[in-house]
Amino acid sequence: MWEKNKRTICNLILVGIIILLMILIDLFAPSTSMWFSVLRKVCTFALAAVSMNLLNGFTGLFSLGQAGFMLLGAYTYAILTIPVNMRSNVFRNYGDSVIHFQMPLVAALILAGIVAAFFAFLIGLPVLRLKSDYLAIATLGFAEIVRGLVQLQSFGPVTNGPDPINMFTAPKSITVYAAISGISIFIIVLMINSTYGRAFKAIRDDEIAAEAMGINLAHHKQLSFVISSFFCGIAGAMMAMCNTSVSSVSFTTSMTYQILLVVVIGGIGSISGSIIAAFIFYASSEWWLKFLDLETYTKAGSKVPLLGPGFRMVVFSILIMIIVLFFRQGIMGTREISVYDGIMKIKSVFVKDRAKGGESHE
Repeated sequence: MWEKNKRTICNLILVGIIILLMILIDLFAPSTSMWFSVLRKVCTFALAAVSMNLLNGFTGLFSLGQAGFMLLGAYTYAILTIPVNMRSNVFRNYGDSVIHFQMPLVAALILAGIVAAFFAFLIGLPVLRLKSDYLAIATLGFAEIVRGLVQLQSFGPVTNGPDPINMFTAPKSITVYAAISGISIFIIVLMINSTYGRAFKAIRDDEIAAEAMGINLAHHKQLSFVISSFFCGIAGAMMAMCNTSVSSVSFTTSMTYQILLVVVIGGIGSISGSIIAAFIFYASSEWWLKFLDLETYTKAGSKVPLLGPGFRMVVFSILIMIIVLFFRQGIMGTREISVYDGIMKIKSVFVKDRAKGGESHE
């Protein structure tokens, strides 16, 4: 028990160090720095990838409805945080909004997760009876249905129909995003290391054996699905804050595939892998390789071959293929970064060196 507590304390210290680094970036980095836009997106999609990994990697349920749950969270957060005096401007094409109050950021975030979890509970009752590809198709269909419904004119006073929602609370501080993402991921880690997490892993490994051990399959699948969707809803709210505008066109099927790609690159069944892969994926695609899209000319005036709009994604796709080929189980596989294990390994090395030194002295 004490061993487990020490691991938890070390991981909390690591989270604290990361948040401290974000605070330093907020204080000293220029507001125009790419750090701001990239790290906000990294925090958002790291949470989305970890929540997807909880379902796909740790419970063995192949779901592709993440974009739909993120959309529900984004719309819920945006609608609830618009200032009262701005609502008539945002919903001007529909007279006014049916909601006439503004919620604080934290309360709106939690409610965004609850709304996503509520819909996950409703659709989970029928679709979780399905398995493998059939479950993926059903959840993918749900995401497309939700995306179509929010655009209907009938829901205009609530969702603003096909028009985007803006003027809501959207903090720019990286620290806010890091804190939301860090706390949420820490809660997911605690869940995975609990008895519920062990039940999820047992279902993933062998459903028949898990049921024979007394695990209620339907209950635990539903629980994993709802919890994963709750944090997807929070990630959707963070996505809304990143974009400072919410529109259904942002939450397409390709977003789900991007999140799935992050999970696969990091390692299905690794929380650390999802976080690392989220940073590599979005830093590479939106920052480090961006120069490849710029047309470049030599001193003689001739254009450098290949460099130009679109070439960045070609190189990025090749890099992803290389990672998948050489890391069949992802960057981390099923392993996790543990501060405590690292400290113990360093300690064991020093102990061995001291022991060898003592023997040679004798």
